[in-house]
Amino acid sequence: MKKFLIYAMMGEKMCFLHALMNALDLSESGHEVKIVFEGKSVTLPPVLTNENNPLYKKALEKGLIDGVCLACARSMGVEEEIKKLELPLLADMFNHAGVKPYTDKGYEVLTF
Repeated sequence: MKKFLIYAMMGEKMCFLHALMNALDLSESGHEVKIVFEGKSVTLPPVLTNENNPLYKKALEKGLIDGVCLACARSMGVEEEIKKLELPLLADMFNHAGVKPYTDKGYEVLTF
C-alpha cells in the first residue's frame, strides 16, 4: 500500500473532478489517499456541495478530504463558506497548506 496526497491547485471543476476520480480509484485499490485544496481550488467545495456532486460526496464519506488552505480561502473570499462546510482549514506553511506534513509521513504528492 502506498500513500498519496492529491494536492489540488486549479480552480477548474473539470480538472478537480479528475483529481477526485484518481483519489477514489487509488483509495478503492487499497492505497491511503488525502486531498488538500490549495490555490484557486479552494472555491470548489461550496460549488460541489451545492450541486450535490456524487464524486465529491463519496470522497467526503470516505474521509479523503483532509483540508483547505486557510490563506487561499481568505484570499478567494470563501473562508466562511468552508467553515460552514466544516472542512479543516490548513495553515502549517505561512498560513498555506504545505506538503511537508504529508511527505514527512511518506506520502507521494500528486498535483492537479
